[in-house]
Amino acid sequence: MTSWDIQWPGQGSGPVYRQIAGAIEEAIQSGRIPSGARLPAIRALAEQLEVNRDTVALAYESLAGAGLVESTVGRGTFVRSRDLERVEVLEPPAVTAEVERLLVLDNARPRFGAGAGVVPMHALVPDPSLYPVDEFRKSLARAVAEEGAALFLYGEAQGHGGLRRVLADRYQAAGVPVTPEEIVLCHGASQGIALALRLFARAGDRVAIEVPTYANVLTALAGLGLESAPVAMTSSGPDLEVVDRMLAQPDVKAFYTIPTFHNPMGTTTSLAHRQALLDLARRHGKPIIEDAFEMDLRVGGKPVSPLAALDRDGFVVRLHSFSKSLFPGLRVGSMVARGRALDGLVALKQATDLSDALLLQAALADFNEQGAYDRHLNRVRRALRERHASLDAALAENLPKGTRWTRPEGGYQVWVELPFEVDTRDLLAEASRAGVLFAPGSQFMPDGRASRCLRLTVARVNSEEINEGLAALGRVVAERAIGQVSPRPAPGMVV
Repeated sequence: MTSWDIQWPGQGSGPVYRQIAGAIEEAIQSGRIPSGARLPAIRALAEQLEVNRDTVALAYESLAGAGLVESTVGRGTFVRSRDLERVEVLEPPAVTAEVERLLVLDNARPRFGAGAGVVPMHALVPDPSLYPVDEFRKSLARAVAEEGAALFLYGEAQGHGGLRRVLADRYQAAGVPVTPEEIVLCHGASQGIALALRLFARAGDRVAIEVPTYANVLTALAGLGLESAPVAMTSSGPDLEVVDRMLAQPDVKAFYTIPTFHNPMGTTTSLAHRQALLDLARRHGKPIIEDAFEMDLRVGGKPVSPLAALDRDGFVVRLHSFSKSLFPGLRVGSMVARGRALDGLVALKQATDLSDALLLQAALADFNEQGAYDRHLNRVRRALRERHASLDAALAENLPKGTRWTRPEGGYQVWVELPFEVDTRDLLAEASRAGVLFAPGSQFMPDGRASRCLRLTVARVNSEEINEGLAALGRVVAERAIGQVSPRPAPGMVV
């Protein structure tokens, strides 16, 4: 890096990209960054300032629009020579309020940069050492041999017919009465979430969500100009009295829920709770978006009928993904719906991206038909069972008395509540230096509030790494616990 490194305290007002642009402009005008100097690459400056690359790109575009810098493809961004006449130009086009909200959310997210040897218990990405690469390669080859050039054309908006037939069989085995024609394939559950939200709500509307909830749902809401209607989690699931009140409000258009292996809590709701939730949806005429992203990762307990299996009236749109059970690079998920909701999802899907990657979907269909997916799941479940047992024991051994945590029946995540008041964001840097990473509870709150909770995952760590990571986390928590007052237990914890 050059001697004119760009410094930005990150504490100003206004959009972050304008603050960064202002800091660079001040450095140029004062001469600290000389004429002709090359500014840091976008990626490098984003890492230095701990912001998103798009934020730095917007800052550079703003400076270019003001005539202070110029960019050349392949060479970089340079400060314009002072002997060039300064041309007054208009501000670059303003981004929408929704994008500004996305940038705020992104900049508020914790940055997990750490050196080698740090135990990644923050990651919800399946362990690459378990990826069945060779078997999937064979499925790719068979798919190309059998279907040929047709896999390289645009396909149906609903996706590859063979994979939809395979998925219909799997869903029917789980009790969900669905035909291949009622399945819409998509680019992972993330696209499914965005399409389902667009189906039921428009900018300015609200969507009921659990608190805490999946962090990317919060960004999806922001990107669509939607507001959240928070529903607190209890030990049995989302508080049904609050759900009732929220769905009664006209501007609340739907309820997004993760009833099985909740993210971040790992909990699973009972059959009685699910039936009561469906009764509320029917009473208020409001749809439920059921996220079943880890449906294939049960390692204990008895399966509970999905909401979509209990729904007889078309109130539930169900989402599924292979990103957590197989590998995320496939970007293959599905949406199950009926009636007008199905028609709407097909139309939205086609308007969004025309078609999916048929080759990958065809290979995934073959992978299932050959029994390779079920063999892979057996390996993953064995690893998960061992890792959860190790994590449970390590939590009991290393964290202070009074710590509470969930004991999931599947999936990767465990929700931990510390026995004293602390914002777990404040522990992250210390934990990273000690050798472990976790996801602070604030990451899963729609208002980013401080939380004494945190999420740990066993997705990418074996038993030895779990013991090492929890020993490090225990030391950090013990140091902070000195002199702290124990609070009352938070709702929603299961021990």
